[in-house]
Amino acid sequence: MKFQSKFLNLAIGAGLMGLATATLADIRVMCYQDGIECDVTADLIKRYEKQNPGAKVALDIVPYKTVVEQLPIQLAAGQGPDIARVAEIGGLSKNYIDIGPYLKDRKYWEANFGSTLPWMRNKAGDKGIYGMLSQLTMTGPFVNKTLFEQAKIPLPGPKATWDEWADAARKVAKATQTPAAMAWDRSGHRFAGPAVSYGAKIFDAKGNLALDDGYKTAVTKFVGWHKDGTMLKDVWGGSGGSSYADTVGEFKNGRLVMILSGSWQINRMQKEIGNAFDWVAVPNPCGPAACSGMPGGSAWVALKTTKSPKEVAQFLDFMAQEANVAEFASRTNTIPAHAEVAKRGLAYTSAGPAAKAALTVFTNGTPTVAPAAYALQGYKYNRALMLPTVTRVTQAIVGEISVDEAVNKISTDMAEAVKQAEK
Repeated sequence: MKFQSKFLNLAIGAGLMGLATATLADIRVMCYQDGIECDVTADLIKRYEKQNPGAKVALDIVPYKTVVEQLPIQLAAGQGPDIARVAEIGGLSKNYIDIGPYLKDRKYWEANFGSTLPWMRNKAGDKGIYGMLSQLTMTGPFVNKTLFEQAKIPLPGPKATWDEWADAARKVAKATQTPAAMAWDRSGHRFAGPAVSYGAKIFDAKGNLALDDGYKTAVTKFVGWHKDGTMLKDVWGGSGGSSYADTVGEFKNGRLVMILSGSWQINRMQKEIGNAFDWVAVPNPCGPAACSGMPGGSAWVALKTTKSPKEVAQFLDFMAQEANVAEFASRTNTIPAHAEVAKRGLAYTSAGPAAKAALTVFTNGTPTVAPAAYALQGYKYNRALMLPTVTRVTQAIVGEISVDEAVNKISTDMAEAVKQAEK
């Protein structure tokens, strides 16, 4: 019995030692994927563990619904993984832990991820580093190149304005008997890029959401294009409230010359359009203030539930290195959020010709994104502006209210939404 007791104590002691080691060194990562993002991450984890003997990273691949619905519940209960891949970045920010003190080179992070680090911060003046964007998305236009060729009208150049694109697309639509020249996704996020280009500052001097003449100009243009037939009315006028509608369905059926959607649609378009016609992504058209789209994306975030912040930082530092960011983006056909990788460009060897060209256009366009667009995307109450924009601009399009009334109502709705969110 003494022998058994001694053996049992040794076994328990060894088990506790192993548990303590696991608590200190092992980390768990929750990952969802639209394509093969988690599969590529798994390959990178193997390399990380090989380069760092003793390090263990467990990867849990889950549906996106789990990240949206279950992760917040886990975090509220003080449970959850060490790291998670999330798309609702600002909404979960109170659950993030600052890994800045554990990073080898903080300046490297600030230089290469500086425009998106604020998306993970919970309050003004916060300088913490809470994670990194695993990939960047970008809003931007797609064009039916075949229709331009049939109409014998050249594509406007890379610095063309929205007015120049609208004019060219109208001529193409008329020449080819296409139902409409343009449409934008029914989304306040999609609308925001052109609004910033037309001079919308989005925030006032105190950092509060504010509508200005630039935003009103964008509303005026957009409603006017619906009134004169340039825009396909079905996309925005076909729904009520703030519900979302995309433009790819109408585009792939040949009913539009040009749409404003985003980089996340590239794989879908490659698959669904096939050889029906030639399509291209083009740079975001310019307004008087900028030639900006709206950024977005998914992020690897460090969570307060971790008991191993040092190991979490070490792994995220590995994922953030230039070669690993480039490999992840290239293999997943996504836009890198790393400034230097985006600047150098990527080969995208697994993408088809049209998709590869489109990815290059979006990647090359990241430097033209205006600071106000990054600020709006990182603002945790950005829906307070985006949702009423859809509702009120639609009312102006269908003739229920005027542009002036729409802008005033957006402003009122926005202020009330922020007030409610801050309670």
